[in-house]
Amino acid sequence: MSILLVTGGCGFIGSNFIRHLLATDPATSIINFDALTYAGNLANLVDIAKHPRYRFVKGDITDRDNVRAAMALGVTDIIHFAAESHVDRSIQDSGPFVRTNVNGTQNLLDAAREFSVKKYVQVSTDEVYGSLGATGLFTEETPLHANSPYSASKAGADLLVQAYHHTFGLPTVITRCSNNYGPFQFPEKLIPLFVTNLMRDEPVPVYGDGQQIRDWIHVHDHCTGVEAAWRNGTAGEVYNFGGKCEKTNLDLTHLIIDLLGKPRTLIRYVADRLGHDRRYAIDCSKAERELGWQPKVSFETGLNETIAWYKANSAWIDGIRNKEYMTYFEKQYGNLK
Repeated sequence: MSILLVTGGCGFIGSNFIRHLLATDPATSIINFDALTYAGNLANLVDIAKHPRYRFVKGDITDRDNVRAAMALGVTDIIHFAAESHVDRSIQDSGPFVRTNVNGTQNLLDAAREFSVKKYVQVSTDEVYGSLGATGLFTEETPLHANSPYSASKAGADLLVQAYHHTFGLPTVITRCSNNYGPFQFPEKLIPLFVTNLMRDEPVPVYGDGQQIRDWIHVHDHCTGVEAAWRNGTAGEVYNFGGKCEKTNLDLTHLIIDLLGKPRTLIRYVADRLGHDRRYAIDCSKAERELGWQPKVSFETGLNETIAWYKANSAWIDGIRNKEYMTYFEKQYGNLK
């Protein structure tokens, strides 16, 4: 029986991963270790809160004592999702990104050594590679060239992970993924922000000329990739995951507007983000070849299902808009620390 510590399990990708693994792997128990910052929402996992192989522990990866206490619960493996991840917020204040993404990762790596974990998986991002030109794809050999405080903090964390493998022999794997979408995504990111705004007939902000290109992957495909890297990834290696679906931000905006039956006059062009990367695109052939993984959710199907999910879960959206979700922990756990 594996006891898996999932950091950031109340976030978008982490909560989807926990739900996926509990449904498919009866031999693994999960400890969800989350500080419940603004993007951590216990309501994301209300349906499995009492699952016999699931336990929630409120804790901060930047606190060594918190981390060690969680590891002492018998943890055998770590999958590290927890991160400050919103580029705009990192431009406003990079401090929380360095503390969480770099210092927090260091604490986890030290704990992984101390408790002799079998596998440590660092969930990273394609943004560490920087920006592509009109052609080409990011491979695992692409040099790191982070262009935002967020991506720089993730690149720094990745380098620490590689160093702990090389220096101490820690069994680490790094995964890097393109833009995720799907249910439970905090509505500050493009797709949920635009969908939830349009549902209220509110305008949607498009940066610059809207011609920035991103590769989109459904969160379920990303979760199966992370699982494959945990189970079958070679220690010391990096694996890229992408959806093979490049779209400009403007084309994606038009698509969402059309699917929701709203007028394109709701588009508001705003000043471009500082240092905005122009294009990301992933070569995931290594993961396909070595892990037997491949993306299975078509973008058309995934986007329609995602929009339908947000339409059907207006209470979840309202809980975030009015910040009631921030009190969910106290309502469910009282004064539990």
